[in-house]
Amino acid sequence: MAKQEVALKSTNDLTISYQNIQKNGSLPSIKHAQRWSKAVLWSLSLNLSRKTKKQLAKALPDEFASYLTRAFWLLHFRDKNKSRQEFFKEVAKRAGNTDAQFARMPTTAVFRELKQLIDADISQDVADDLAPEIREVWEQA
Repeated sequence: MAKQEVALKSTNDLTISYQNIQKNGSLPSIKHAQRWSKAVLWSLSLNLSRKTKKQLAKALPDEFASYLTRAFWLLHFRDKNKSRQEFFKEVAKRAGNTDAQFARMPTTAVFRELKQLIDADISQDVADDLAPEIREVWEQA
């Protein structure tokens, strides 16, 4: 019986995470929460160093880790002074939306959920690796 409960809990973890993202991000459905999660993780991955990205991916569930590690740009150079507005614009574009102002809510919801899934040390490493304005969003989530 205990094995069955553990199996159910592990399969429902992302469902619960997506429900939290849907609720906190003011999104209409779980599908939207999945789309925005993917967009946020892709954008986040392009704003982290390789070392921090790998560290974060190891701490996340497989589905979130794959979103984080699949984003790739040939000869990509991180903008260490990227504004939060530019970041929100990137996230919105990746999510199939055009409203960077709205992107703030789902982005914050995804960041909040990620921080629930990882330990404080990794969260601090991510914060230290981000551009200052994006770091503020991460820390306030």
